[in-house]
Order: sequence, then C-alpha cells, then structure tokens
Amino acid sequence: MDKHEFYCYVSIMNVPSYLTSSRLTSLENVCHGFFTRQGGVSSDIFTSLNCGLASGDNLQDVIENRERVRESLGLDALFTLKQVHSNRVMVVDRGSDPTEVVEADGLVSMQQGVGLGALGADCAPVLFADIDAGVVGSAHAGWQGALSGVTDSVIEKMCELGALREKIVCAIGPAIGWVSYEVGTTFMEAVLDTSPIEAASFFRAGKDAGLPHFNLPGYIRARIQHVGVEQIDLLNEDTYANPDQFFSYRRSCHLNEAGYGRQISVIGLT
Repeated sequence: MDKHEFYCYVSIMNVPSYLTSSRLTSLENVCHGFFTRQGGVSSDIFTSLNCGLASGDNLQDVIENRERVRESLGLDALFTLKQVHSNRVMVVDRGSDPTEVVEADGLVSMQQGVGLGALGADCAPVLFADIDAGVVGSAHAGWQGALSGVTDSVIEKMCELGALREKIVCAIGPAIGWVSYEVGTTFMEAVLDTSPIEAASFFRAGKDAGLPHFNLPGYIRARIQHVGVEQIDLLNEDTYANPDQFFSYRRSCHLNEAGYGRQISVIGLT
C-alpha cells in the first residue's frame, strides 16, 4: 500500500463520523470528509446520517443531517446534485443556489466556504483539489459515470479554471468492493467494448468460477491516471460489506428493504 493511501476516522459522540485522506488533509485551506452513516437523526433503515433528499426518508431529518455535515466542516453552504449517472459537471460560483435542482454528477468551484458533495450508496465518491489554483471538485462515479468519464469531465473543468493535472490531488472514497460487486457477462462485455482504457484487468471470476466481479474503485483510479493525474488516494472500504458504517443499494436490494440511505462525501475551500 502506498504510504499516502491512508485514511483515518473522525468520530465524536453525536457528531457525524467521517474518514479523511492523508493527501487531502496535507493541503492548506481545504476541508473534506468521507462521511459514514453514523451521527445523524434518521431512523429505521435510514439510520442515521442519511443525506439523500430523494431517498424516501423524512425530509426534515435529511435536512438536519445535511446541516450537521455542513457545520462539522465549518462550511457556509453545501451543494449536491440530482445525480443521474452522467459525465456532466456543474460549476459553483457566487451566483449559484444550493437549493436549485441540477442533473449532473460532478461539481467544481473556486468559492471559499462552499462544500461540494457527492452522494453514494455503493457508487464511488471522488474528491479533487489543486490548492495552488484554488480549485476543488467532486464526482459521483457509479459504473456508468465512470465509464462515460465523469472524473475526466471534473478534471477538465478544473483545468479550465486554472488547475494543472500534475498539481491535482484526489481521493476515491467508500464504494462497493471488488469481492461484493458481482456483475453479468453482458455488463463485462459492454465495459470491455466501450472503455477508452484497458479494462479486462478490473474483472475477475467470482467464487467457484461464477459470474465476474468488477473492481469499480480500481477502474476509476486507472481512468484518473489515464488523463494525467497521479496523486491519488484510494480508500479500500467496501460499502456493501460494512452495514454499520455505510449505506448500500445492493445490500438493501438483497435484504428486500423498502429503501436505502445515502452517505455523503464533501470537499471545500476554507
């Protein structure tokens, strides 16, 4: 494991619990957190830090959870998107409204005090920063977004605002792990046929040579490296396998639950 691939938990009683990247923590004037499901007010299947506005949870509980996240990082505002598994990116500037519903999967900003959030429940959150240029970004990367290049789009937009690829630092947060992500052969063939990078190495046979499994975080890291960003932390935390800490869409489906929560990952300039 690379010495920079290190994360630590920040957890205080009744305060949202989150993990941090050593690479991002080393940057001045940047705050970030990969939040778990702990430290909120939601109940039942949404216990407890559910930050998904469209999850079916009590709306006031979700709003309170998001406020706790914002306050824990000392931010003035928190932006999230109506995530649609795309490669579209929104730039947050002085005139942006955090209550506006925007369909996209990436956020970029140069504004201090603004948190850029990526929601997830198996999809990977990716946080970016170039502190010299004063630009941060976030991405929600499920397999569709990863394949269509949502991380490419965030990096490109950051560079349009003055960032340099060799100066960008990024971290890939909690996501469904390789051992948990069983996929079909049709899925594998679609990825192999359309990926702009070699993708065969991110598939392996499941137990007893069953259906293939896909390494989503590893594929995302390779896509980021492919466009010239090398400073990457990778958190090897499997959302599916850790129900006490993370929401998981796939686990919820396997348990026949009525819904599922979303954890949030946030980055901002301070």
